[in-house]
Amino acid sequence: MANHKSAKTRIVRNNKRAVINGARRSRVRTFVKKVEAAILEADKAKASEAFKTAESEMMRAVGKGVFALNTAARTISRLSKKIKALG
Repeated sequence: MANHKSAKTRIVRNNKRAVINGARRSRVRTFVKKVEAAILEADKAKASEAFKTAESEMMRAVGKGVFALNTAARTISRLSKKIKALG
């Protein structure tokens, strides 16, 4: 355990942020799974709609520092490619 007050404060803060960031990461993964499920159903309209919300959530997570920009861009690109292949 830390001995300085500031170090103890950081430990508490970091634990709170870990919970929040974990929830954000989980939320993004859920939206991505919805897109992938729609792609497996071969429903282009449903996939496109889910893709819009997933892209928005992914970029919000990038803005909050949960994901790196390149990671989000790569995921979005791959999903977009799969959706285009449906039509």
